[in-house]
Amino acid sequence: MDARIHSLQFWLTKQIERLDPGAFALVMATGQRELSDALLAVTLIAYCSLGALTVLRAALFWPRLRADLINPGLVFSFFTIVAATGVFGSGIDLRGFASVAQALWVFALIAWLVMTYFSFGVLTFFNTPHGADVVRGGWLIAIVATESLVMLGSAVARTFGALEPGIFVLLHMFWGIGLALYGIYIALFAYRIFFFAVVPDDLTPILWVVIGAAAISTNAGADLILNGSGVAFLTSMRPVVGGVTLIIWAWATWWIPLLVLFGIWKHLLRRVPLAYTPMLWGLVFPLGMYSLASFRLALAADFPALRLVSHTMVWIALAAWLATSAGLAATSWKSFRDTIRGVDRV
Repeated sequence: MDARIHSLQFWLTKQIERLDPGAFALVMATGQRELSDALLAVTLIAYCSLGALTVLRAALFWPRLRADLINPGLVFSFFTIVAATGVFGSGIDLRGFASVAQALWVFALIAWLVMTYFSFGVLTFFNTPHGADVVRGGWLIAIVATESLVMLGSAVARTFGALEPGIFVLLHMFWGIGLALYGIYIALFAYRIFFFAVVPDDLTPILWVVIGAAAISTNAGADLILNGSGVAFLTSMRPVVGGVTLIIWAWATWWIPLLVLFGIWKHLLRRVPLAYTPMLWGLVFPLGMYSLASFRLALAADFPALRLVSHTMVWIALAAWLATSAGLAATSWKSFRDTIRGVDRV
């Protein structure tokens, strides 16, 4: 029995040491605002657990964490902490915990400020020609994190009292920054995949965040339209916000068949086995966010037909979430079982 307990401790220690920098994508994929209280409970457990594991990793395995932080190909994955906080906070706010949601937004804002300049500093000073291949999609998480601040911020702005108008000005700025980063990324990404050789390893599930970043930008734009700021200047911008929001939703829609084609080429034509990886949560999140974006755009544009798109996609997103959760459970069990067997052989 002592050996089994020791093996469990050893397994947990290894999981903490190897914790993926983008692990919070699990929270992003689970914490969509309109889903059930049961999934929100899963989100709460996952968010708190991953937060505790990240703190433990920093305390016990700082060299490994530091190596990830100064890796141009991995540093942007830490933006999942910001994005997960924003998505989780939106669900919390919907259930009436406005003060908790406000605190989460402040935390996300501070984390975003730190991570933005740190990550782009790493990209500038530590990068090599192949160190942060843009096709890997790392920047996309930074865009998602930026727009998640707009989503949660528009929901909690009222809690800031006299500061509410200023908060909405700030949110419009964040929305624009996210769109600017997305435009830069897409230009580089299109150049990379259309003018250089692409191998199966380049086409990872994280590429679906191309859709997720556009979808959450759509969501943020719709929230800015639906939540009146009371600032005359911002009110005059609504037609611009509405037009750009529709265009970015159309752009997200355009990518869906192409990314499906990428998957067919990789797994059916090139016969690469489909196996669980934490990056699969980067596929689940865009599906759910696209569903929510379609629904919010239907409200902002007063175009009910888009609700059918939303209702269809939410079932696809749920199926993907269940399949990925099963993969996580199976992979974790296999890892634990192999550890136990190794101890037993000793």
